[in-house]
Amino acid sequence: MSMHEIEDLVFESVVLLDRHHPAGDDRLRDWFVALYDFQFTFDCSITQGRVRDILLRRGHTYRFPISEHPDYARRRAFFDGLNDFTDLHQDDEPPERELETGYVDPPWLYCEAGSKLWQRMAGPDAVPPRRVRLIEVALHIAAAAEQAGDVELIAHWYGLGHEILVGGAPFDVDDLLDSPGVAELREIVRRTGALEIELPDGYRPTDEQIEIMDSDLDRWWYSIP
Repeated sequence: MSMHEIEDLVFESVVLLDRHHPAGDDRLRDWFVALYDFQFTFDCSITQGRVRDILLRRGHTYRFPISEHPDYARRRAFFDGLNDFTDLHQDDEPPERELETGYVDPPWLYCEAGSKLWQRMAGPDAVPPRRVRLIEVALHIAAAAEQAGDVELIAHWYGLGHEILVGGAPFDVDDLLDSPGVAELREIVRRTGALEIELPDGYRPTDEQIEIMDSDLDRWWYSIP
């Protein structure tokens, strides 16, 4: 799969979740954090600008005048000289995840919930995003996609495979099936016929590849009666 396919998958999922859930549903902030953490496990571009209005409205992203950056007084010449999009990450301070130190898209400064810059600006009493597993987010996306009739989106998420969606080290099929969210996601896939949707080459194994797989877990994942 290409990086553009991952970026599009996250973009479409953010739009769908926002459309599907009411304005007061605070869970979306957590889900969006998890989605962009997932996106940046690949060599993807910074694409939050495509859905910035949604991210701002849902409390995932915050916007301030550049002059409100806590280091503005000390680095005023630097900040006043920014004319283009700038990731504020410093090479000598590697972030734990992308955009930890915020970014500038003149005339605004942006920071994401849970990031280091957000912690500095929001203060010690701010509630950080809840860490959620990717399978949980994928299940909510699949449920919304089923209602919207978007079977292709379900197929793309399930096609990522259990190693990406569930992770860990399940010992057998029963162990994987007991993982929270797996049974529910598989039922949506079965109900919608998502495994019948044709996906780009390399996104999910072909029927011939599934038949000769060494892993019982992989054969089970991609075979839903």
